Amino acid sequence: MSLKLALEQLGLGRCHHMMEVFGRPEDIDLWRRAGEGEAVDWEVLFDGFSCAVDWPSAEFYGVLAQRYPDAKVILTTRDADSWFRSTQATIFADPDFKNAPPGFAAMVAAVIGQKFDGRLNDRDHCIAVYERHNAQVRASIPADRLLEYHPGQGWGPLCDFLGLPVPEAPYPKVNSTEEFVQRQAAAGPH
Repeated sequence: MSLKLALEQLGLGRCHHMMEVFGRPEDIDLWRRAGEGEAVDWEVLFDGFSCAVDWPSAEFYGVLAQRYPDAKVILTTRDADSWFRSTQATIFADPDFKNAPPGFAAMVAAVIGQKFDGRLNDRDHCIAVYERHNAQVRASIPADRLLEYHPGQGWGPLCDFLGLPVPEAPYPKVNSTEEFVQRQAAAGPH
């Protein structure tokens, strides 16, 4: 979420994030179909957006990099153990997605669950998938189109990569595990 806000603050337009799926429930089935390997109209899914971060978009980085050959790719990285702990407290904590719109669980199963073979709580397996994904991105995206980035690095590397001036405002820092859990609790069941 921090990267989404940073890209928007840099003037790159509206940025798609998993949070957008909740506001566009009509897209849930399209994302599910994409996760099941069906052809989808990316223009429909990204209507009104000029960039994308997070799942579900990240799962389709290769297809999207080909579809948009001038687009730059930002691979956000972090310590694998920290990443796993975060998933267990947030996105993988509610496997039934009780607080999500109808069809969301099927979409997540198709887009994310299949990537992890449904083993969303198996630490070693998830970390291996995470590290394999990052290695595949590094191997498949040309170096001049790829920035490996940790949000803790702030504006400098991001702005250099995008050829944009560094804003005077601090880099956004949002969507901590605590904020995610509070947001989910406030949403209640759908």
